[in-house]
Amino acid sequence: MSGSLQGRVAFITGAARGQGRAHAARLAREGADIIALDICGPVSDSISYAAATPEDLAETVRAVEAEGRKALARAVDIRDDAAVRQLVADGVEQFGRLDILIANAGVLSWGRIWELTDEQWDAVVGVNLTGTFHTLRAAIPAMIDAGNGGSIVVVSSSAGLKATPGNGHYSATKHGLVALTNSLAIELSEFGIRVNSIHPYSVDTPMIEPELMMQIFGQHPHFVHSFGPMLLQPNGFMAASEVSDVVAWLAGDGSGTLTGAQIPVDKGVLKY
Repeated sequence: MSGSLQGRVAFITGAARGQGRAHAARLAREGADIIALDICGPVSDSISYAAATPEDLAETVRAVEAEGRKALARAVDIRDDAAVRQLVADGVEQFGRLDILIANAGVLSWGRIWELTDEQWDAVVGVNLTGTFHTLRAAIPAMIDAGNGGSIVVVSSSAGLKATPGNGHYSATKHGLVALTNSLAIELSEFGIRVNSIHPYSVDTPMIEPELMMQIFGQHPHFVHSFGPMLLQPNGFMAASEVSDVVAWLAGDGSGTLTGAQIPVDKGVLKY
């Protein structure tokens, strides 16, 4: 598969660390130049884990350049529609085209639905759903104008296929991404642009807070039944690079017959 994306350009959100950085490095290894976006700062006081930093995004740039490719990286909040549009325009001006979008940025917080604050709801919905809408709306015209077809990969979650307790607002956004994926797959078919969603489960990134999860399970023991498959995974959390293997395949021509698909990236745990 080496060089399967030679000469193409990929736009990746949430690229400073975790899955986003892994996807950027992997697509660069396949030959793509990268437009990398991350907020590089706190999203909301309601998000308990540490935010990505400008240094994290710089490390992603180094990872891309180590693969011999170029990167345009910028600290942008995907809730800021004008800033997202400007980054896409600048990326197309620099690289001359846009072929791939990996809509990866997302945040998570915890709470039972009736106990969620407005701030928790607004942060998760604002980033995961509205921010992804901004990303899609900014990138799609550039992909259409390029006339090369292309591939959009929307990073949802296992929670976008099977609801889990304690994060209903997050699950609602991830289910919403499935609807966007399916609608876009139909709308963009005339342009040869494919749209698929992936649904990772239990990936080792800063979003996963094992101590906090154990605290939540302690407070609400019946939640464990819904998370049981994750807790039973024999090899623990997946590495972000394992998800990138699927992303790279979806970005390239080898998955050319696939659009409007929801692909679990979960080592089969959703089958339990």
